Amino acid sequence: MREPWHDELRARGYRLTPQRQLVLEAVTRLGHATPDEIAERVRETASGVNISTVYRTLELLEELGLVTHTHLGHGAPTYHAADDADHLHLVCRECGGIEEMRPEVLDDAVRRIAADHGFVVDVGHFAIFGVCAACARR
Repeated sequence: MREPWHDELRARGYRLTPQRQLVLEAVTRLGHATPDEIAERVRETASGVNISTVYRTLELLEELGLVTHTHLGHGAPTYHAADDADHLHLVCRECGGIEEMRPEVLDDAVRRIAADHGFVVDVGHFAIFGVCAACARR
């Protein structure tokens, strides 16, 4: 089966190199993953792919709208497929777990920020930090 991003790359004048394919597959399979985690997954198939190749590939794929990133703390950004449904990231400060939530939960706040400040919130890059239910019970 041909992945949708295969045709998207070609339509924009880019070849689907083995490295690009491996990075796209890793992003899709891993969900929220840092460049290091993506590189680790890619190296399971192609041990010679270095981290700079992964970073360059992620940058290109983001420019093409195939992947997107979010900052979920002080470390490296995490990447996921751009065609994933928009969502908020709930990040547990205790265990590091990430839960996704539909962005509509913030509709009232987004409208208020727009009304009060004229600011348009990008909830696709939004992370809320706190403590997950499991850690709170401990």
